[in-house]
Amino acid sequence: MRQIKAVLFDCDGVLIDSEPMGCTALAETVTAHGRQMDREEATRIFSGNSAAASKAWLQAAGLAAEEVFDEADARLFAMFDAHVPLVPGIEKLLQDFKGKIAVCSNSLIRRLERSICKTTIAARFNGHIYSAEHVARPKPAPDLAVFAAARLGVALTDSLFIDDNVQGIQCGKAAGCLTVGFIGPSDHRPGHAERLLAAGADHVVYTMEELGELLRSACLTETEMS
Repeated sequence: MRQIKAVLFDCDGVLIDSEPMGCTALAETVTAHGRQMDREEATRIFSGNSAAASKAWLQAAGLAAEEVFDEADARLFAMFDAHVPLVPGIEKLLQDFKGKIAVCSNSLIRRLERSICKTTIAARFNGHIYSAEHVARPKPAPDLAVFAAARLGVALTDSLFIDDNVQGIQCGKAAGCLTVGFIGPSDHRPGHAERLLAAGADHVVYTMEELGELLRSACLTETEMS
């Protein structure tokens, strides 16, 4: 059993319960521009995407990609200004975990600044909050995991990568991390656990308590998890 010294977290849907918010903002904006879309469809199309991938879809759909994307961000940021919901149990998990941690998100820096960086858990990452803009290629390429692990000073084989989307699992797996799929309380995608496992997830968990148990029982020495 490998000894995990760091956890690399996706942001939306893993640290903050924001996937429904982001997909609502995109669905409302796409609809306002003349193409009907509900949140369920937006989730299928956009969840886990980089900004570039989302804009490519919008352009292919015949929409003004930059305009729609910026409008959707404006809607989302208004929601964030009201409240950035944390995933249940994440505060305790971060308090208990004694290894190194980083955020590895496909979101733009501006979105991270308006969301995770405004939460009570942001300081725990000690500046290790990374966007797809920090690397040449977004998820599913391994670049973000490689970059974050290097910044933390840990080997990729000593790192656990947790993500709620296939792109992130592929990123972590390609980098050589132990990969964990996360399905939170707001994630109701049918068959999603099977998709995460098919993408290479070594485990799938549904709560932060389950992740904590996995860290304690399968990955860490007693000195690294209280």
